[in-house]
Amino acid sequence: MYTVTFDTEAIEFLSKLPPKIKERLFNKITSTKMNPFHYFERLTGRTDYKLRVGDYRVIADISQKDKTIQVTLIGYRKNIYKNL
Repeated sequence: MYTVTFDTEAIEFLSKLPPKIKERLFNKITSTKMNPFHYFERLTGRTDYKLRVGDYRVIADISQKDKTIQVTLIGYRKNIYKNL
């Protein structure tokens, strides 16, 4: 089982969202703890991964050695890749 941690930027974005969307994103992220590679897809030319949740994307670094999922960025699908 992997542990999930959030960067401050991801927490700030989540706090601005409506409760239903916030809950949906949080539930989807925590449901990936058992097998994150089944849900997350590696970004082309990068070491981090993306998770699609409706119109939102979750960018994370996954460490197999430490068994951690570090959520670095959450954003709307049209804007998220500009911030990378």
